[in-house]
Amino acid sequence: MGRAFKLGDGVSTDAIIPGRYNVTTDLSALGKACLIEARPDFAATVRSGDVIVAGRNFGCGSSREHAPLAIQASGVKAVVASSFARIFYRNAVNIGLPVIQCDALFEAVEDGDTIDVDVRTGNISAAGRTFQAEPPAAVALKIMQAGTLVDLIKTGGWAAIEEV
Repeated sequence: MGRAFKLGDGVSTDAIIPGRYNVTTDLSALGKACLIEARPDFAATVRSGDVIVAGRNFGCGSSREHAPLAIQASGVKAVVASSFARIFYRNAVNIGLPVIQCDALFEAVEDGDTIDVDVRTGNISAAGRTFQAEPPAAVALKIMQAGTLVDLIKTGGWAAIEEV
């Protein structure tokens, strides 16, 4: 269980982690700068297990991996959005950040609501209701369970991806 951090539509990778922070791969530094301009209170208040709930086209903009890395480094358990920018979604999966699409959740949840997300089944409990999201595809789940795409390939070879 965590708390919902509600964001709007069109949250760009620049809003998630401004370009001036993309000169480092230090995860701690990225986590501290996550949403620094779009939501200045985020890094100081987010706790491990919290969930970002967003509207449409989350992660639009550039293809930098720093954006999902910053979210993951902040302690966020998952990002649930009405829709995702395709490259952000893929980058999130590749680094093991759970991302789930659920259009109905956005209107039902308020900032700070208690939320629980089961990535494997797509079940989400929030605001006294249960929502059924589209769970990630089997290969995406396999990558997330391994940690990252690189971890999966290191432990299972390329065949690990092809078996799904």
